[in-house]
Amino acid sequence: MSCLQSRPKLSRSEELLCYAKSQEEIQINLKLLGMENDRDLQFLLQGGDLLKVRSSSWKKTRYFRLMEDCKTMFRESKRTFKTSKTFLVDDISAVRMGRQSDGLRKNTEEHVESRCFSIMFKGRRKNLDLIASSEDEARQWVDSLEKIRSSLNNLSTQAKTEHWIFSCLRKSDKNKDDKLSLSELKNFMHLINIEVDDDYAEMLFEKCDKSNSGYLAGEEIKLFYDLLTHREEIDVIYGEYAKTSGFMSPQNLVDFLKKEQREDATLADAHNIIQKHEPDENAKEKKLLSKDGFLMYMRHPEALVLNPDHREVYQDMDQPLNHYFISSSHNTYLMEDQLQGPSSTEAYVRALLKGCRCVELDCWDGSEGEPEIYHGYTLTSKILFKDAIKAIKEYAFKTSDYPVILSLENHCSVEQQEVMAHHMSSILGSALVTSPLGHGMPKGFPSPEELKGKFLIKGKRLNKLEATFAPDNTEDDEEDVTEEEESDDEDQEQEKKKVKKKLKLAKALSDMVVYCKSVHFHGFEDARQHLSFYEMSSFKENKALELAGESANAYIHHNVEKLSRIYPAGSRTNSSNYSPVPLWSAGCQVVALNFQTTCSDMDVNQGRFLINGKSGYVLKPDYMRDPASEFDPVTLTRGDWLQHKMLHIMVISGQQLPKLSKKKSSIVDPLVRVEVYGVPDDNAEEKTSAIDNNGFNPEWNENMEFNVHVPELALVRFTVEDHDSATSNEFVGQYTLPFNSLRMGYRHVPLLNKNGDVLPSAGLFVYIMVTDAN
Repeated sequence: MSCLQSRPKLSRSEELLCYAKSQEEIQINLKLLGMENDRDLQFLLQGGDLLKVRSSSWKKTRYFRLMEDCKTMFRESKRTFKTSKTFLVDDISAVRMGRQSDGLRKNTEEHVESRCFSIMFKGRRKNLDLIASSEDEARQWVDSLEKIRSSLNNLSTQAKTEHWIFSCLRKSDKNKDDKLSLSELKNFMHLINIEVDDDYAEMLFEKCDKSNSGYLAGEEIKLFYDLLTHREEIDVIYGEYAKTSGFMSPQNLVDFLKKEQREDATLADAHNIIQKHEPDENAKEKKLLSKDGFLMYMRHPEALVLNPDHREVYQDMDQPLNHYFISSSHNTYLMEDQLQGPSSTEAYVRALLKGCRCVELDCWDGSEGEPEIYHGYTLTSKILFKDAIKAIKEYAFKTSDYPVILSLENHCSVEQQEVMAHHMSSILGSALVTSPLGHGMPKGFPSPEELKGKFLIKGKRLNKLEATFAPDNTEDDEEDVTEEEESDDEDQEQEKKKVKKKLKLAKALSDMVVYCKSVHFHGFEDARQHLSFYEMSSFKENKALELAGESANAYIHHNVEKLSRIYPAGSRTNSSNYSPVPLWSAGCQVVALNFQTTCSDMDVNQGRFLINGKSGYVLKPDYMRDPASEFDPVTLTRGDWLQHKMLHIMVISGQQLPKLSKKKSSIVDPLVRVEVYGVPDDNAEEKTSAIDNNGFNPEWNENMEFNVHVPELALVRFTVEDHDSATSNEFVGQYTLPFNSLRMGYRHVPLLNKNGDVLPSAGLFVYIMVTDAN
């Protein structure tokens, strides 16, 4: 049951009044989640013993259960001196049945497969590998954990805020007497990330202490909550349009949507909004929208800053494959750095679930005839090639149905190349493209729509694709090298030179390369004259940036016909990234980044692919698909691409910004930085002043303006930072989206953490207007 369905069962007032009854905490939270009599939730609350697996010799029993707040998991050791730990359900990215993790495959036997499961966490936190006493129990844990995770994720922003505040109230009641003293109230303020002086705290306390008892209880706590969560800016906006007995009528709402939000709204739209978001049944019956209903609507995904139409696939997906920007990963198997970090199949899973459509596999000869994947000439750990292919097969199309490119960097002997070909054929089956679509030699790429659910192999090929259609088609092994083996500025280059050799290619593997044959780049003119459409080059970032700066128009023409892949410099041993924006502006499709690294460049990449249903494919503008295009992002000569706009942003307020430190005294001093990324003339940033000691409900009311000359290539990034005058500011949260996906008017902006996960309840409130620049 969704939160919106369950909320009428428990009003905000009832929820906070129940706070005084600690024995009812579980029931309150279950009602919030709409799971009062749910069997799976009762199972988690009761808990049970599981065997935790760290290695083949370290397997120990731990007791797990869901805590009373229904959002925290508790685990305890079975030792004489017991130790306990907790983790948040919201930190779980997935719960997977079976021996799917690298640890369980390595440290357990096949006969326990049905009793195994793994709890996967967001970010770089290690998995929890567990074994239950039976298959049924394992399935019960997996289903129950997934259900509570889904329920928490599906709460409305309003409900998440109330759930969080309720939990903070519980924590603040140190003596558990179901009342709040003045000192406990101050502790609560710290927990929710707001610092107030003693005078203000005492004034607030006295205002709520109607009974003059020296503590707050029952209705007094509700009054305190209402004062705390009151939003004056919403009052002003609502008051301007609530012209019907203090409420918004459908016509009042239409007026607001048209004038402020610049939406083409109808009375039918207004009625639907009231029916869907108004919590007061009496108001709903009278077809009126209360202030609470208005706020619930304004915080709903359909009213946020991102155009809701762009959350689904809305672009033409029938264009040739090379007419799209493609979400792409570099050395996808690595979880951390490039020199000694772990390799894992989980890295492929995480990238694919983020919408990545091109993953890289560095393949080397392994023991017992099985190819392995790792970063050559380094100390990174190794995984089996077949395990990586299995993981890719399972998770390739969970986020997006559109094709996945497997970029092979092949260092294997002919014998193990045959094994690679066998594994891909047997595991991927008919989803693997091994011949051109249609009949005869193709003249161009198929579309993402035609390739739905398919895998393409990028790698070396013994001959031209045209040769397979020749009457006399005889082939012999041909000597070749991979593109990164011949690089002249990579770190470890001396090591590579010592063992540098020509590579023989197995025909079975060669034949799997159809639309993405790897070739060396010898200049745009050479490529135009001698390369077929399916022959693609990989460029080191420095070379690509040089071409994008000095020969952008030629690069664009090259990418109208062919695919280009860009990869990070070898000097980025810490897995840092480069900006993909200048490469997109030159039409490069496969701009590969280190997905495991949290940074602004990765944020921008995820912002680019936030739209079009997170399909991993974004259609390039018309002028980047035209063979006669004169577009140059550097010189910006006149053309259809030049649509000069003015972006006006008022940063109004923030809500429930997270604390960055566990210390009680640590309170955020937030400022907001707004950046525009695009062609060189469009790159700009502005920032607000910092608000001291208030991460709960800071207000700025500050204006910014930006010139945007090429809107189709521009992205806008909102970043919240914790201001520090002595050192660099600390990252709090961010949200990046394409300029053309912005909605005008009063909008809430959700915030994502460093890992790209939504920060529950946190956000910004802004006013946005886009006008023609005259």
